[in-house]
Amino acid sequence: MRKFSLAALTSAFALAAGMAAAEEIKVGVSPGEHGEIMEEVAKVAKDKGLTIDIVEFTDYVVPNQALADGDLQANSFQHQPYLDNQIKDRGFTLVSIAKTITTPMGVYSQKLKSLDELPEGAKVAIPNDPTNGGRALLLLQDKGIVTLAEDTGLTPSPLDVTGNPKSLKFLELDAAQLPRALADTDIAVINTNYALDAGLNPNEDAIAMEKPDSPYANIIVVRQGDEDAPWARQLVEAYHDPAVKQFIEEKYQGAVIPAW
Repeated sequence: MRKFSLAALTSAFALAAGMAAAEEIKVGVSPGEHGEIMEEVAKVAKDKGLTIDIVEFTDYVVPNQALADGDLQANSFQHQPYLDNQIKDRGFTLVSIAKTITTPMGVYSQKLKSLDELPEGAKVAIPNDPTNGGRALLLLQDKGIVTLAEDTGLTPSPLDVTGNPKSLKFLELDAAQLPRALADTDIAVINTNYALDAGLNPNEDAIAMEKPDSPYANIIVVRQGDEDAPWARQLVEAYHDPAVKQFIEEKYQGAVIPAW
């Protein structure tokens, strides 16, 4: 008969309890900085007993549907205005539980070095989803390129452009395709994650950037009812860990900014 000391038994029970407490969740992200940062978050979370399985999506539509369908426990790729629009259009019962990062949107060009060089009738590519397309137009308005109708909020469309002195032609494209459109357009307004994924450096390659105090802080999103789940709290704690903040600041050098 094997004999176990009290210390050994206590250790075994503690290990079993730890294994029972460990939990695994799936978190959806978009390519680029959201995925890269979540990899760092996963390292921190693992020490807290939470295993994060990172699932990467190449567009902005599927991650919320996957979360609503129960294929994910959380996602981290969008800002609040985009989530609000998705909830309005698709009826998702999803909620934000924490802020993550701010990624200022930028204007890029292979032909121009300044917005002052925009020619008459220039082709301007912007995202084709309402919130990011609106965000791009608001950026262009802030730079004095266009004027938008009043009361359009955060989701204006090209139809809301009331002042267009250079007769710009707007091309609405899938956000992920915008870097590829640079060769065929005069400028493209690109989300930072897709810019970074295409090898563009926002600090060096953008000819104009959104102000860092915009309302587009990104968020962690879960299904309604999961806000207070232990794994949700662990996920937020891991994301807001000083080690993750340091990683963001050192890797992105101001192109991506912690929003907490």
